[in-house]
Amino acid sequence: MAIEEYIGSIVMEVDSREVEITDLGEQINTGKKIVKTMNSKGVAKGFSRGIATYDLDISAVVPLDGDIDWENLEGVKITITPLSGSGGQRYSYLDCFTSEVGRKYTVDNEAKIDIKMSAMRKVYES
Repeated sequence: MAIEEYIGSIVMEVDSREVEITDLGEQINTGKKIVKTMNSKGVAKGFSRGIATYDLDISAVVPLDGDIDWENLEGVKITITPLSGSGGQRYSYLDCFTSEVGRKYTVDNEAKIDIKMSAMRKVYES
C-alpha cells in the first residue's frame, strides 16, 4: 500500500512578517443562487451567478512582543502550501481583513487568538 502525502503548511503574512497559525477554516460562498420560475413541472430551471465570498476562521499563537494590531488587520496574505516541492497546488487568499477577534488561554500555557477574516480573492500559484 502506497503512503499518501497531504498538504501541511499554512503561512499568514502580516506586513511581511510570518504569523504562526494553528488552525484555519475556509468557507467559500460561490455566489450562485437558484432561480425559481413558475412552470408546469414545478421545478427550478437554473441558477444565476453572483459574487463569490471567502470567509476564514483562524487561530494563531500570540507572539510575546504583542505588536500586532489584530483588530485592524488589512491587506493580509494567507498561503496554503504543500510541505514538499513534489506536488500539490499552492494557493493564497489575498487582501484579507479582520471582522472579529477573540482570545483564549489554555492550560498548556498557550495564548491564542481567534480571528474571523474575509478575503477579496483566492489565487492559485504555480
